[in-house]
Amino acid sequence: MGSSVKLVVEVVSTNWQNDYARKVEDYAALGIPEYWIADYDAQGGRQFIGHPKRPTFSVCTLADDGAYDIRQFRGSEIVKSPTFPELQLTAEQILRPR
Repeated sequence: MGSSVKLVVEVVSTNWQNDYARKVEDYAALGIPEYWIADYDAQGGRQFIGHPKRPTFSVCTLADDGAYDIRQFRGSEIVKSPTFPELQLTAEQILRPR
């Protein structure tokens, strides 16, 4: 429940439909305030990460209407997170293969 889980992080793989569609709805229904989607290999569909497909880090923030507001970050963009307001990492730093 959202009262005990403040953040969920998913790393996208070949089942990207679950991460971008089903889990977004499930986590919102549970009231989880923030949901991150790390798509380091640009697996997601165009409707979710655009065209051309590029590695994308999505921060989903639960709004007052019970749905997520989704912000996407790519490349050198600094990721903005309500849960971690002092975070100073770029999407590229987070998504870079190790």
